[in-house]
This record gives sequence, C-alpha cells and structure tokens, in this order.
Amino acid sequence: MRWILAGILMFLAACSGRPSLEDPSLGKQQLNLEEYFVGDLRAWGQFQDRFGNVSRRFTVDIQGVWDGQQLVLTEDFIYEDGSTEQRIWTLEKTGEQTWRGTAPGVIGEATGEERGDQFNWRYTIDLPVPDGTLRVSFDDYMWQLDETRLLNRAYLDKFGVEIGEVVLFFEKL
Repeated sequence: MRWILAGILMFLAACSGRPSLEDPSLGKQQLNLEEYFVGDLRAWGQFQDRFGNVSRRFTVDIQGVWDGQQLVLTEDFIYEDGSTEQRIWTLEKTGEQTWRGTAPGVIGEATGEERGDQFNWRYTIDLPVPDGTLRVSFDDYMWQLDETRLLNRAYLDKFGVEIGEVVLFFEKL
C-alpha cells in the first residue's frame, strides 16, 4: 500500500505545471543572451522547497563578457547569512538560438535554447549547501521583461522528483 501511495505522489509531482518554450511570448522583447548579459547586472533571489517554505535568500552581482564566440558570466553570490560563493559560467553559442555551457560543479554540459523573449537552460550541478553539496538538476526558464529586467524561475529536481524552486529577478546596472 505504501508503494502505491508513493507512486501516486510521484506521478502527481511529475504532473505539476512548468513553462514551455512553446508558450506564446507575452512581450515584444527578443532575448539575446549575448546582448542582455554583457556588462554589470544584479539579481535578487530565493529558494523555496516543494512545500513553499522559503529557506534561503541571496543577491548576485554578475559581470558578463562576450568575445563574439563565448559569453563568460562571473557570478558573485551573497547569501542572507553572510556567506559568499562565486560561479563562473562559460557559454558558447551553438546555433541561431542554442547554447551550451560549463561551470565548476556542473556535471557535463548545460544546454539552452532561446525563443522570443524566453530562454530555457538545463543542467545538473553539485550545488553547495550549508552542510556540503547536493546534486540536483536545474530546469531554468527566463523571460526578458524589458530592456533592463529579466525574470528567472528554476525548478530543482533530485532523482526526477521536484524538490524546490529558485526565483530570481535580474536587472542591468
């Protein structure tokens, strides 16, 4: 009986709605990572678990450099408890709308696709947490709201089960 209940719960969790690149654009913006992420940006975000409990807030200062082939994003995280972390992404444009990237802790390569005002970015990472690391898969959806603002909602999965979300708000400085 317990296995049936666990199976039903996993099925319901898998059915939770996520955005799709097939969703229509809500604005006239055309997101181009190599344009939006060049220069200095700041992001504000928080993590909440699958039950909606907010457990961590942070800000991120980002510097982006595009050399015509690679976009390098240096992200400096400052968490509400005063701890810090730096992640450096190296992204490469692989097609008109497709990207791949690497960063320390990322398992293999991240892959992404732009469509209209949206971007979807997927990767698995050994994510630093206060008591060690946690291997999770990220399914990020980003929407360019206007020339300077971008909204990001990331779904975190472990073993195929959603464990939480990160919501970020980016602004070009």
